[in-house]
Amino acid sequence: MNRTQELSGQLSDEETELAPSHMAAATGDMPTYQIRAPTAALPQGVVMAASPGSLHSPQQLAEEATRKRELRLMKNREAAKECRRRKKEYVKCLESRVAVLEVQNKKLIEELETLKDICSPKTDY
Repeated sequence: MNRTQELSGQLSDEETELAPSHMAAATGDMPTYQIRAPTAALPQGVVMAASPGSLHSPQQLAEEATRKRELRLMKNREAAKECRRRKKEYVKCLESRVAVLEVQNKKLIEELETLKDICSPKTDY
């Protein structure tokens, strides 16, 4: 089936497929699909969907692929930036915790030494 047949609605009884309804574009709703009879090349009961984007020229497809790639790269850069920010925050938190624990450890060591001095028998020779 060619594009002219599809637009004019000239389909034989054997040629059916899913095709986007043109009403959806006019109303702004999500696209709906009309069922047409399967083509002779497909097994009985199998239907094929014609996507709205399948009618673009190779240049339009290349531009769309480039646009999608640039969008993906931009999103990836933003995600990487956010990841680095969170990592810095996490490292700062760990460094702060290390400092607190070092102070606590030093106090505990001093307390242990004090208790050792108190509890150990002093021998004067």
